[in-house]
Amino acid sequence: MDLEGRVALVTGAGRGVGRAIALALAEAGADVAVNYRRDAESAQEVVGLIQALGRKAAAYQASVDDYEQDAAMVAAVETDFGGVGILINNAGIASRGRSVVDTEIAELQRVVATHAFGPHYLAKLVLPKMRELPRGDIIMISSVATRSLGGYGAPYNMGKCAMEALAYTLAKEERPHGIRVNIVAPGLVETEMGRRLMQATAGVQDLRELDHVMPFGKVCQPEDVANVVRYFVSPQNTYLTGERVYCDGGGQSAN
Repeated sequence: MDLEGRVALVTGAGRGVGRAIALALAEAGADVAVNYRRDAESAQEVVGLIQALGRKAAAYQASVDDYEQDAAMVAAVETDFGGVGILINNAGIASRGRSVVDTEIAELQRVVATHAFGPHYLAKLVLPKMRELPRGDIIMISSVATRSLGGYGAPYNMGKCAMEALAYTLAKEERPHGIRVNIVAPGLVETEMGRRLMQATAGVQDLRELDHVMPFGKVCQPEDVANVVRYFVSPQNTYLTGERVYCDGGGQSAN
């Protein structure tokens, strides 16, 4: 229970990677604010699972790209739980796989705002109280897309690169306040977004079909990402900030 007494806010925590992170932090002793955008039922399910572990939890609706919604959410979380000591910027959306020429402006604005503006808004909102705590952690859930920067994904690539730029900037600004800021960048993960991506780009209906070509014989699971996050925010991380870990098993297997 090395996170006992700490409060975590996890965005996009109703399913997928966010759900796994929320549960991992609760298992380690943290109380968790579960953010969701639309799926209230899934968020409440996560809340129930956290409460079954003996931790406090509540669900908060907010679209992270909307500053006013973020401000209302953070105010509610601070009233219910106290200052946020762990902020996990996980909420994300995919771009549509179009070239720059064919990308609609609305899509560009929506995707970049979700991945870059949202984390900026939330950091700005939680930092005043986080600075008063014995320790603070901010984790950005990025993507291996920032390494490859492949074609037909400019909005997503731009959003994740901007998110990482924010992380590196914050790491320098907040170190004097005892706050660590780090990045976890997964590859393909078995989530609903991952399944849709592989169905659209490779015609793969079941991600289990890819296990034989993936590192360690499996597609990355949400819990694999959560384990990295849990380390970064734990007392065992005494000296790491401004770091990025690619959680992709070292890249696709050569077998």
